Amino acid sequence: MIKSTELSKKYGSNCVLNIETLEIPKGQTFGLVGNNGAGKTTFFNLMLDLIKPTTGYIINNEIQVNKSEDWKPFTAAFIDESFLIGYLTPEEYFYFVGELRGMNKADIDTFLDQFQEIFNDEILGKKKYLRDLSKGNQKKAGIVAALIGNPEVIVLDEPFANLDPTTQIRLKKLLKEIVQNSNVTVLISSHDLGHVTEVCERIVVLDKGNIIKDIKTSEETLKELEAYFSV
Repeated sequence: MIKSTELSKKYGSNCVLNIETLEIPKGQTFGLVGNNGAGKTTFFNLMLDLIKPTTGYIINNEIQVNKSEDWKPFTAAFIDESFLIGYLTPEEYFYFVGELRGMNKADIDTFLDQFQEIFNDEILGKKKYLRDLSKGNQKKAGIVAALIGNPEVIVLDEPFANLDPTTQIRLKKLLKEIVQNSNVTVLISSHDLGHVTEVCERIVVLDKGNIIKDIKTSEETLKELEAYFSV
């Protein structure tokens, strides 16, 4: 489904990402972990054609992402609040995204019903602009918007950050249900080793832009990751 080949990103003489090859099959829940500056967000930005690679390329469902935009209709992402449109209310934003993905207002209203627990009566019907929501509620809106329209690929950068514990638990449950009920490919980066281990079936560790570990998640994975990052 997703394949990167001889992928690198340099800023001057500083190489922030260097991945010779990486393949993510369709339907996999893929986790990316590493310390600050490891290259996690850089990889996602390259995958979403937000920045250009220095060398190499990424293929998404047989489409080279920096050569064609044909991957966009089936790929959704939330990286940070810059993905939102701050002067819209959450409802306006959800309707806007839904229209782009071929859904009408009634479809979106039905779709949003399943997220009442996550919204926790803090987002819909409050007549607030997205820019005026808390960081946590902005993240909730962005993640839910990324799920609109049944995308085949979902990219979430630090989805658990700024969320309260209850919402983190509900989000993990939601992501597991999405994967179980469809063949969607989910890519998640996170600093929280526990959350990413619980959600993802495969985890890649990046350090200074390089792949250090590529782990099939098991009962021992969290201990292995904690041991690695404790050194």
